[in-house]
Amino acid sequence: MIHFVGAGPGAPDLITVRGMKLLRAADVIIYAGSLVNPALLQYASAHAAVYDSAFMTLEEIMALMLEADRESREIVRLHSGDPSVYGAIREQMDLLDEHHVDYDTCPGVSACFGAAASLKLEYTLPGKTQTLILTRMKGKTAVPEKESIRRLAAHGSSMVIYLSTGMLGELSEELIRGGYAPDTPAALVYKATWPEERCFLSTLASLAETGRENGICKTALVLVGDAILHRDGHERSKLYDPSCETEFRKI
Repeated sequence: MIHFVGAGPGAPDLITVRGMKLLRAADVIIYAGSLVNPALLQYASAHAAVYDSAFMTLEEIMALMLEADRESREIVRLHSGDPSVYGAIREQMDLLDEHHVDYDTCPGVSACFGAAASLKLEYTLPGKTQTLILTRMKGKTAVPEKESIRRLAAHGSSMVIYLSTGMLGELSEELIRGGYAPDTPAALVYKATWPEERCFLSTLASLAETGRENGICKTALVLVGDAILHRDGHERSKLYDPSCETEFRKI
């Protein structure tokens, strides 16, 4: 059986309980070494065979998983964050389907939520924004034109941009051209929840300069939107408003 497991954003104790149990029971662990905190391997049993996929191609990863499956071994494919967000798992699942191999997925905490916790923010503030967009800049992997940064910026919502820290100048220009004001709050969160985490508040206009000054060019998230600074101006939630009747609380 093959288990795709979300490792969480970085801190070893932010993996789910289910994910930890699957790691402990695994005979074979293939982890994304360039992204997953190796401290998570503390949960592996002494007998587990561990492979770093940073040095492997898709074909090599699949050959290893298929061989281990034929031997009836428990396999964990350990991805950073949540596997469903930029995890490149669908291409692996397609090949497993072709070989009639069973698999399942254990969700994880995505880095965008680790970053929110570090900055003590809520992405969805009443009266400001009720939408969170997760996206990336066009790089080696193309992005559909209808999902370009400029078009998404027109919504003015909270946004978290992955895999784009090496293009901060272009990113900020596209966001401003799309509709965000130059003074829109932004943040760079480097290695969210890792011991070496660093967070920098900025504006869109000064985002690239902030990255240059602090040597941030990879392994960081870009957060954008008025919710980043959680300043005055957002409304109180109706959830606990004494003037709002609910199924459980009567006026």
